[in-house]
Amino acid sequence: MPRKLARQTTQTSSSSGLSLQNVVPPSLADASQPLPRLIVFDLDYTLWPFWVDTHVTPPLKPNAQHTAAADRFGEEYAFYADVPSILQALPQLPATPATADENDATTHYSSAGGGGGGVKLGVASRTCAPALARELLKMLHLTPPLLPDDGEQQQQQKTPPRRRAVDVFDAGLEIYPTSKIKHFEALQKRTGVRFEDMLFFDDEARNRDTETLGVTMWLVRDGVTWDEVEKGVVEWRRRRGYKAN
Repeated sequence: MPRKLARQTTQTSSSSGLSLQNVVPPSLADASQPLPRLIVFDLDYTLWPFWVDTHVTPPLKPNAQHTAAADRFGEEYAFYADVPSILQALPQLPATPATADENDATTHYSSAGGGGGGVKLGVASRTCAPALARELLKMLHLTPPLLPDDGEQQQQQKTPPRRRAVDVFDAGLEIYPTSKIKHFEALQKRTGVRFEDMLFFDDEARNRDTETLGVTMWLVRDGVTWDEVEKGVVEWRRRRGYKAN
């Protein structure tokens, strides 16, 4: 039976910038604990609560805040509530440095436009409407979280500029009907990041086949939340042999 659109869990137009320390779980903000170098997200029922190739009927029109977009029939589509802050905060967290045997991969990654110190983000989706998915990622904008040293007065005086959701996925967008294995092979080739340094969030158990590559997959049932991100990172650390402090 097709899933129903879960409107009650989506981002609202009142979303605003929050400080990093207010949104990021302590275990993820702990600089002594490692983080994946690349975190990859599925789209449907992972970042947003619908199938973009089934529920959405173009053309799309964003609202004034670019926090949602309406389709031909006036139905509004947006991210799950935690997703905007997740997509903005993760790249500001330091990823695990490359090990000595990854020098070639790191060089490749830098030449591909990555290689920075923060966690990299990517998308792996087998939707049959890739153009529509990309269009929606361009229409939905994110409000950056405020940096820890932003004072209260500065927060009141300056509203952080929004950015398109599509622009945070610096590792690339693999959006087309195929095996998720092929998506990850493309991401690995582009970034040079080892599969073992990747964490994948998806709502379908069948996509655990990506773990044959060395990827850690965390299954989400009701969309990505900060709690799910934390659980996924904990599992990634466990598989890599890291122990919590």
